Amino acid sequence: MARLVAAFGSSHSIMLVSQREDWQHRFREIDTKNPHYFDKAGNKTDYAALLAAAPEGAADMASPEKMGERYDAAQDAMDEVGRRVREARLDVLLIVGDDQTELFRTSNNPPIAIFYGPTIRNTAREPAAPNDNWVKSARMWRHEPEVDREYPVKADLAEWLIRQLCDRDFDITAMDGLERGQFEGHAFQFVHRRLLQGHELPVIPIILNTFDPPNQPTPRRCVALGRALRELVAQWPEDLRVGVIASGGLSHFVVDEDLDQRVIRAIREKDSKTLASLDPKQLQAGSSEIRNWLVVGEMVRDLDMEWLAYIPGYRSDALTGTGLAFAAWKTLD
Repeated sequence: MARLVAAFGSSHSIMLVSQREDWQHRFREIDTKNPHYFDKAGNKTDYAALLAAAPEGAADMASPEKMGERYDAAQDAMDEVGRRVREARLDVLLIVGDDQTELFRTSNNPPIAIFYGPTIRNTAREPAAPNDNWVKSARMWRHEPEVDREYPVKADLAEWLIRQLCDRDFDITAMDGLERGQFEGHAFQFVHRRLLQGHELPVIPIILNTFDPPNQPTPRRCVALGRALRELVAQWPEDLRVGVIASGGLSHFVVDEDLDQRVIRAIREKDSKTLASLDPKQLQAGSSEIRNWLVVGEMVRDLDMEWLAYIPGYRSDALTGTGLAFAAWKTLD
């Protein structure tokens, strides 16, 4: 029988594929133009309002020196997650991530999709141009250095999970391949390119619409999905070591340490009630990716969180940025 033996979580912010100088200087410039700001109560706002409401000492929290320290800490944390994934001796890794108009568009945007083709493609980087800015360069890092690459998928298990979830009244969009020019989204690129770093491991991409209204899954539905996946993995007859990773989060584009710590604490304590009752109004814009952690948190209730790194990635005087989180549960023998 298959066993869920390992679990992980990792932010995948563009911060994590950017350079030290981007953290220290360049994010504070582009953050003034970001249109996706919500305050900590979940109300639409803008950079000027956030800056006006910032507490005394906010500028020191996003100083170049602090940003350099956080950059180093994030690099170490990503290395640790990657090492743990690669050493877990897994046969398959379920990746719970989100799509932000990469495979889908708002013209047709399913709340939950599972990919079950034999492989999933990541495309090569676009050739660099003299006028490319640093943001494009960071995004291109997620792509393959020279040629397209097909990553293996545990297709039979993925297809079976789709059918079984549908039998449990989950409406799952089933994907058996990509159209010409399409590539796996950023949540999945990050796992392959930064964490696995060429380690050959079949995956199953589980894709949530966390970002785009009006059909994001509720926290309650995310918890239910995690519960169903936990039960179904245990029913798969093949002897497999199964792992799962939450890709994304936590709070952004405004860092909300209180929300992040509440989510982390509830996951660590296996408090499904708190996770299911989170206010969707607080899970907007980038903070919507917390939904990926809700699925995984419920899925791995039989495991114990062993290691956590949380880095409040403030990057401007308005305290914009990302609550960067990295976690690993104790791997079973």
